[in-house]
Amino acid sequence: MAKAEDKEEKNAKKGGNGLVKILVLVIVVLVLVGGGVAGGIYAMNTGMLGSKGEHGESYDAPKLVPKSEEKRAGGDEGGHGGGGGGGHAGAPLGAGGDKYASSYYQMDKEFTSNLKDSVHFIQVGLAVSTPYDSRVIDGLKTHEIAVRSAILLALGDATEEQMFTADGKRLLQANLVKAINAVLKQKEGFGGISNVYFTNFVVQ
Repeated sequence: MAKAEDKEEKNAKKGGNGLVKILVLVIVVLVLVGGGVAGGIYAMNTGMLGSKGEHGESYDAPKLVPKSEEKRAGGDEGGHGGGGGGGHAGAPLGAGGDKYASSYYQMDKEFTSNLKDSVHFIQVGLAVSTPYDSRVIDGLKTHEIAVRSAILLALGDATEEQMFTADGKRLLQANLVKAINAVLKQKEGFGGISNVYFTNFVVQ
């Protein structure tokens, strides 16, 4: 009788141990799956797995344009003949300089703003450049009103002393790039403006 009871007790323990192992295995699988899903969601939200639109939808971000695809003023079709220009004969057009092409866009109207803590004001004409495809300039045109507002705020933060030095003007350029890209990132999910150029600059 004792042997039969011992056998039943061992079987009960084995059954209990098996149930514990299955339960632990299920928990481990759930943790791994849950961690993978959470990691995937985090990666998508932070842009690691593709860019996001304003409402969370995925889209293709603008692509860098290689120098070899740059659109040049006057066209270069038929430019393989002899020419009096410098450089090595047969050298590729994009040799040297920037690795990527630059697209430029001149903003239509000039900007006028008071300078910070000054009775003087600044009037500037601006153009921007991007090494990315046309979607960056398209986004800039689409949201030009918001971009103009951000530019005017940045100009209003400039001081009179800054406007009379080259370093101050370069700092203003950097601030304008940040301001424009901040608007584009908010509206389009991508900045892409690499530089701002002054086409007119007057302080009065």
